[in-house]
Amino acid sequence: MCYINVDLIKTLRKNKNLSQKELGKLLGISDRAVSRWELGETKPTAKNLSLLSKIFGVSINDFFYESSSKTNNEEIKGMNSLIELYKIGRGPSSSHTIGPERACKIFRDRNKNALKFKAILFGSLAKTGKGHGTDVVIKKTLSPTHCEVEFNIIKTDIPHPNTMELYALGANDIIIDKVQVLSIGGGSLIFNGEQIEHKIVYKETKFSEISKYCKENNLKLYQYVIEKESNNIVEYVKQIWDAMKNSIKKGLQDEGYLPGGLNVRKRAKILFANEHIDETNETKENRLVCAYAFAVGEQNASGETIVTAPTCGAAGVLPAVLLYQQKKHNYSDAKIIEAILTAGLIGNLIKTNASISGAECGCQAEIGTACAMTAAALAELKNLSIDKIEYAAEIAIEHHLGLTCDPICGLVQIPCIERNAVAAMRAINAANLSSFLWGSRKISFDDVVVAMKETGKDILSSYRETSEAGLAKIKLHKF
Repeated sequence: MCYINVDLIKTLRKNKNLSQKELGKLLGISDRAVSRWELGETKPTAKNLSLLSKIFGVSINDFFYESSSKTNNEEIKGMNSLIELYKIGRGPSSSHTIGPERACKIFRDRNKNALKFKAILFGSLAKTGKGHGTDVVIKKTLSPTHCEVEFNIIKTDIPHPNTMELYALGANDIIIDKVQVLSIGGGSLIFNGEQIEHKIVYKETKFSEISKYCKENNLKLYQYVIEKESNNIVEYVKQIWDAMKNSIKKGLQDEGYLPGGLNVRKRAKILFANEHIDETNETKENRLVCAYAFAVGEQNASGETIVTAPTCGAAGVLPAVLLYQQKKHNYSDAKIIEAILTAGLIGNLIKTNASISGAECGCQAEIGTACAMTAAALAELKNLSIDKIEYAAEIAIEHHLGLTCDPICGLVQIPCIERNAVAAMRAINAANLSSFLWGSRKISFDDVVVAMKETGKDILSSYRETSEAGLAKIKLHKF
């Protein structure tokens, strides 16, 4: 699917030292019309695009970009293993740290004789890479070989908001290898148009297809996952659950301030210990679930080890709810693992049919997906039917539609950490609501995933992990 690149219009206008009024005069339109193009509120007509190409001396095709997401069933061949969704790694961002680290390891291993490396970051990687520590991760991964990292915020005709180019250099800085890498969320990568993933293990790519298969074969959703992946996935998820619990444990013990310069105090330990004498069960649940979510979020923001679920920035939602439920109801680890498998299936469907990248579709793709995964996991724990699990996930996504990704200073701290706690509580509400009202629902999970993707594409790029608008513009106060 093609989209008009409004950022390119703005960039080319500024490169020509033209004001919006001056460009409008050349086109025979008002400066307000130009402003609305650049804000993404309206689109230029074919006639105006033709005039723009002449004014700026570029091809009319340069004003379009191709969506990197799959657009129809024919392009989607299947879904990858949950191993590609749940990854253990260091924060603060799956797309900005885990993905680039993984890409550099692959590139380094195939260029062992390189004398020097160079990395050029574009889009969101360029605009928020400093705040996320992308350049630090790249240099550490490619060391001891020297690597130069360049942040290019000018180029906008890129295939994905998280695009980078890696170069291996020989004597006299001759290029001996190069690759274009897209960090598409959750640490997953596309190298020169080819996805670096495990083999496809799921033929079904819609919830409706999976639901039909499970009902015909008398399977629960987690049993479907095991059937497709083999028992190895259970052993893998055991490690995932251990890593999730460990991140909460460490986060609850941590004190001090988060790195990055915002002077954000670590609050998980305070939340966990701040019990009131007359605290109700409902208040206690809220406090503990939020404390667990804060613990993971703060570990992530500190660059410590967490699990992408589905991303680093949204890593606290699923483990917070599952650990609370385990402690409250004494669920076995085996039962929790079943819930994590069901959650992974939901995350995989969203990743395949839409996006889990905040740079591509806003925070609805990250925290919205995490909330949907968690709602489905909780519904699985409660032994709800497949239809009720679907409804729980659908509710969670539906009420995150349009959520922007605008972290202050590009750091995964404000509003990201607090947002994990809010989404955790919303997941609990979604699962409870689904058990009461599933018979009257009107929207399918597949439908709301399509809506999320379309909404994400319509969100202005300045609200998609660029730290250029919204909350990112707020000046912090001391209270």
